Amino acid sequence: MFIDKVQIYAKAGNGGNGCVSFRREKYVAKGGPDGGDGGHGGNVVFTIDKGTNTLLAFRYKRKFVAENGGDGAGAKFHGKNGADIIIKVPEGTIIKDAKTGKILKDMSNCEDWILAKGGRGGWGNKHFATPTRQIPMFAKSGTKGAEWELSLELKMLADVGLAGLPSAGKSSLLAAVSDAKPKIADYHFTTLSPNLGVVRVSGGHGFVMADIPGLIEGAAEGAGLGHAFLRHIERCRMIVQVVDISCFEGRDPVCDLITIDNELEKFSPELASRPRIIAANKVDSLDRSVVDIDAFEKYVRERGWELIYISAYTGENTDELIKLIDTRLEELPPLTIYEADYMPEDAILSDGDDHAVTITRDSNGVFVVEGEWLFNLVGQVNFEDRESLAFFQRVLLKSGVIDKLREAGCMDGNTVSMYDFEFDFIN
Repeated sequence: MFIDKVQIYAKAGNGGNGCVSFRREKYVAKGGPDGGDGGHGGNVVFTIDKGTNTLLAFRYKRKFVAENGGDGAGAKFHGKNGADIIIKVPEGTIIKDAKTGKILKDMSNCEDWILAKGGRGGWGNKHFATPTRQIPMFAKSGTKGAEWELSLELKMLADVGLAGLPSAGKSSLLAAVSDAKPKIADYHFTTLSPNLGVVRVSGGHGFVMADIPGLIEGAAEGAGLGHAFLRHIERCRMIVQVVDISCFEGRDPVCDLITIDNELEKFSPELASRPRIIAANKVDSLDRSVVDIDAFEKYVRERGWELIYISAYTGENTDELIKLIDTRLEELPPLTIYEADYMPEDAILSDGDDHAVTITRDSNGVFVVEGEWLFNLVGQVNFEDRESLAFFQRVLLKSGVIDKLREAGCMDGNTVSMYDFEFDFIN
């Protein structure tokens, strides 16, 4: 079964809680607090599984949760860090936020990607001992791991897409020029899912060709099988449109060209504008007294497409077709890799979440800002890293916390405290 679009739930592990503990041993001159820190929660990590070309693995398992960090213990024992959850996807999978539809990551030709980092472990009470507070009776809780509702959409990585009506010979052509072994039979819709094949070219290189199940009129609106798989040729650098030139089934080749062109245009005008080669297949069965070749060639020429007559069955001109494709590919830009349009702060400030904060002023004049979402945010930010600090500042601006501080009377030079983090306010 071919599955190319699913929704899943993924959650990073929660950080373990810090421990409240005190060392009391005979003959030990200095005891005191010795509560250990909690372990960090596991991350949610996506990796490319080179051996698959379908999202079938997600049919029955759609919930992925990383391990929580262990709690700290006495004697300064650190809690165990939670194990990462590894999610394997086929190359070409686009990961989107299910709420907004925004792209988070295109898993194409990339390293492993961390979607969500696990929560940070809380500090044990050993961190809170001071000369004036020698018996701290509290520790810090671990922060929660981020959670996501995700949409996974597979768009195959192919340089060339084969498009055409059912029984035009696309599968036969793919089998003739590559190592792929698609099912071939003399009835419509033999191909029920896209097939990929690597076409070898002299010189040691090659390209990937995708056979898309037969399109019919109305495919862009959902008719037939082709509509479900048109997304798989969106990345293709060029299209080879296979046409049955023999008219064996009584179809007019020009009408076939018009039908496919219209469906591509409706689905994506940009896709329809890609460079195109017309492969007039089954030339070995061509009866020129039946087919108006002049009208066919005129239609192709008027649209600036290149034309080559082939026979996938006998192999006639298939080598010439491969050489032509390879030459044109050298002139074209590389495969499309989709850029992420979801900013990191969007995960914190997604619609529908409560970003309320409480601002008070303590006896020392420090502005104290509190809020559950802010507590989790502070626990996730590494304030020693400039990039993390810049991210934290963007969140405060976009969430309105800075405006609320101004409304509360915070001015240049005032100290602001957000849990374990303090800074001087600059208007």
